[in-house]
Amino acid sequence: MTVISLRIDSQEDKLIKEYAKAKNVSVSALIRSSVLEKIEDEIDLDLYNQAMKEHKENPQSISFEDMLKELSD
Repeated sequence: MTVISLRIDSQEDKLIKEYAKAKNVSVSALIRSSVLEKIEDEIDLDLYNQAMKEHKENPQSISFEDMLKELSD
């Protein structure tokens, strides 16, 4: 396992530790999950923006019923 150092001031340290305690998780678990969630959110946003760009360049629509048929196959 790798160790990452993080420089924060005392107020940030106190806030992070209190929040982790309130959530009943370790500071390490809190920071790890927060960073990974941020990365996932940015990936999702990039995929959404790419899909919207492709849709604007080639707009297509599908009825709700056709979508249900396609998903059930």
